[in-house]
Amino acid sequence: MTHIGIIGGSGLYEIEGLEGATWQEVETPWGAPSDAILTGTLEGVTLSFLPRHGRGHVHSPTDVPYRANIDALKRIGVTDVISVSACGSFREEMAPGHFVVVDQFIDRTVNREKSFFSAGCVAHVSMAHPTCPRLAEYCFEAAEAAGVTVHRGGTYLAMEGPQFSSLAESRMYRESWGADVIGMTNMPEAKLAREAELCYVTVAMVTDYDSWHPDHGAVDITQIVNILQGNAVKARDMLARLPALAGATRAPCPHGCDHALDFALLTAPDKRDPALVARLDAVAGRVLG
Repeated sequence: MTHIGIIGGSGLYEIEGLEGATWQEVETPWGAPSDAILTGTLEGVTLSFLPRHGRGHVHSPTDVPYRANIDALKRIGVTDVISVSACGSFREEMAPGHFVVVDQFIDRTVNREKSFFSAGCVAHVSMAHPTCPRLAEYCFEAAEAAGVTVHRGGTYLAMEGPQFSSLAESRMYRESWGADVIGMTNMPEAKLAREAELCYVTVAMVTDYDSWHPDHGAVDITQIVNILQGNAVKARDMLARLPALAGATRAPCPHGCDHALDFALLTAPDKRDPALVARLDAVAGRVLG
């Protein structure tokens, strides 16, 4: 059965028609997730919402408990994860108020735990294509139906933060590296979702042009807040249309997201650390059994 998990701002779960919505605390071997998870149903499809920074925005991008968040979603039965994230744009045509359905990442984060696996149980998953094309298409169609100007495909530069880019960095990311949008939160989230065999996609909501843009300094915080609020309304409209596209009955991922660990484990069974294996019960229980 389809169970969609949504990671993003706390306002996203205010979707009209969400039935039986209740908050639940989820314990994980990786600590507490960012917040409790709100789960309800819409058109027969289960939706779960996890505020990435916690309600009230208490976690910085570096301090978000990414492993606990992904484990918690997997643990409650989520099959598909949609990350909804504010971002800056490196492209004139990807203007504030537009959405970008991301299909590639450049990871520039340095202070975060990036894997569920380590000494005692080693695994290597492919990140060549880090998002799920099927889930991306659902999001693109839902955004279009909601009247959003949406771009299919784009490269997301994940920076450590919490400071924003210097002008030199912004120009390098845009001109030399070919990035399209920039944010602080989708890595290692996408890597962990792949390790947990979850379909994953990022919908990046553009709030501003990064510092490369000659008019960047003319944008004040009031304008950005207005765009943020408008993007949240658009995101709710998009998310409300996803159940009809995904359907309640879920076929296996045709791109192999839900079997990402089939050939990833390298540590011999008799050499695996039992304590680590126990922590991997939700994430990798299918292959560690």
